[in-house]
Amino acid sequence: VQLQASGGGLVQAGDSLRLSCAATGGTFRTTGWFRQAPGKAREFVAAISRISGNLYYGDSVKGRFTISRDDAKNTVYLQMNSLKPEDTAVYYCAADNRPYGSRSSEGSYTYWGQGTQVTVSS
Repeated sequence: VQLQASGGGLVQAGDSLRLSCAATGGTFRTTGWFRQAPGKAREFVAAISRISGNLYYGDSVKGRFTISRDDAKNTVYLQMNSLKPEDTAVYYCAADNRPYGSRSSEGSYTYWGQGTQVTVSS
């Protein structure tokens, strides 16, 4: 099982980026995105349930970020609009198959991708 995160880059405030999380070797009940800025704890960004289609967002990204999935490609996307300098971080995708656990908790995810850097300049 492998998760490959991609799509990061350097953008200006107000710009958009779309991150991708491609899974190989399995499908997952829940896929999420977390981010970690230098010197800060890892923060929940968004998650999507493959079974119910339910979407979950961290408070700091609600209304700006959208998580979606393409089951045919076994890929989850994070569309990030109206980016702010405080969105600068390494973004990680994570996935799990357990039917329980908080979608916003790191401990609820078994599989993690390698991270992709997002830098937003002011």
